[in-house]
Amino acid sequence: MKTNRRYDIDWLRVIAIGLLLLYHIAIVFQPWATFIGFIRSDELLEGLWKPMTMLNVWRIPFLFYVSGMGVFFAIRKRNWKQLLSERARRILLPFVFGFAAITPLHILLFQKYYHMPLSYYPHAGHLWFLGNIFAYVVVLSPLFFRMKKSADSKWVKGLARIMRNPLGPLSVTVFFIAEIMLVKPQLFAMYAETWHGFFLGLLAFFFGFVFMLSGNTFWETVRKWRWGYFALAAVLFGVRYALYATEAPGYLMAVESNSWIFWVFGTGYTYLNRPGAVLSYLSEAAYPVYILHMFVLYAGTMLILPTEIPAILQFVAISAFTFAGCFLIYELVVKRVSFLRPLFGLKPRLKKEVKLISTIAEV
Repeated sequence: MKTNRRYDIDWLRVIAIGLLLLYHIAIVFQPWATFIGFIRSDELLEGLWKPMTMLNVWRIPFLFYVSGMGVFFAIRKRNWKQLLSERARRILLPFVFGFAAITPLHILLFQKYYHMPLSYYPHAGHLWFLGNIFAYVVVLSPLFFRMKKSADSKWVKGLARIMRNPLGPLSVTVFFIAEIMLVKPQLFAMYAETWHGFFLGLLAFFFGFVFMLSGNTFWETVRKWRWGYFALAAVLFGVRYALYATEAPGYLMAVESNSWIFWVFGTGYTYLNRPGAVLSYLSEAAYPVYILHMFVLYAGTMLILPTEIPAILQFVAISAFTFAGCFLIYELVVKRVSFLRPLFGLKPRLKKEVKLISTIAEV
């Protein structure tokens, strides 16, 4: 079983976080923005909801799949104590720090924009995703280590045979449909801090690990049949949009969600599995940018929404401000201040790097 680094998965994680930022920026221009705690523009761009609703059905489950795949790679050279320790540093610590120090900032900006009394309100906010992932690691790691020991067993070989069939990857959707039927969420895409989001994420996290355990068979299947998955997803999206005003029955949305995801995996595996300096930089920056982006987004809306420019230009300006602001804070502060790095999920600087920086500063 090959365990070389998968650059396509790194690329897809970076792209997914970039799409997440754009999604959150687009919410500013939707009529329901303030109901979920976003600053809202007086001039709306409801046409943005068309691509948003297509993205919304798979963006969060996709990240949970990728996170489960990450654990598969992490346990190659770690025992369960090392895994929990490493994930506590990389996930739990940024979650707790963000809960107390990052997410309250954008709530303060929301209060200030709407002339509300300013108050400190620690909460998970957009970092709920990190709390879920750490919980999944704790709950599933005993099973994952047991599965790792049986990597050459008959059942794993049987799993690989199932994954050779284009319906093999889609077969896991049965469990997602069961979750929908049992939990009965009001909206499929209501992931944040809901039981639906927790259990759907748990399933995606688990099957992300399972797909990696099955070896290259899964990846060759989604590569070969990627356009079939795309066609199925596109048809289901068309049905959802035309017949159900974007909120179809949950079982249809579960199939659509996984179909989009397998198309994305197949496309990434085909074209993106190669290293590069840009990927190395973005892969490290993505996590801090994700943690910071809501604060920077709210700051951008406060500055740009009061201007007289058209809404579409405001959307572009807020997008540019958010991306540029996040990367500037990452590059000038988070990346370079040693005690901040672990709080944003970055590894501590190597001693060689610190010495090199000190030498350059003295020259």
